[in-house]
Amino acid sequence: QVQLVESGGGLVQAGDSLKLSCTASGRSDSLYVMAWFRQAPGKEREFVAIISRDVGRIYADSVKGRFTISRDNAKNTLSLQMTSLKPEDTAVYFCASGFGPSYRSQDYTNWGQGTQVTVSS
Repeated sequence: QVQLVESGGGLVQAGDSLKLSCTASGRSDSLYVMAWFRQAPGKEREFVAIISRDVGRIYADSVKGRFTISRDNAKNTLSLQMTSLKPEDTAVYFCASGFGPSYRSQDYTNWGQGTQVTVSS
C-alpha cells in the first residue's frame, strides 16, 4: 500500500509560478514510475508529466517548456515546478505512482487526494 499526499496548490495570477509537492510513503517498489495528472471541472483527468528511469521525463505538449517534474528518491518526494501559469492550467492536480510508464490514468494504482490550482486572468 502506498500513500500519496499532495501539497502546494493555491490561487495565483496568470504568469505566476507555483510548486507542487507529493510525499509518498509505503511500498517503495510501486513508486517506480511517478506522474502528475490534472482534472478540470467537467473534463477528464489528463496526463501532465511523468518521471521514471526508463523514460526519463516526459511532458504533455500543453505544459512542455513551462513545467518541470522532479523527484527525490531519498525523501520519496515528487515535485512539479510550474511557471508561466495560464488560466487553462486551472485544475485539481494529482500525483500518481505505478509500475510502468503510461499516459493513461487507469494504468496507475496509487493516487493522492489532489490539490487545487487556480490561475486567474
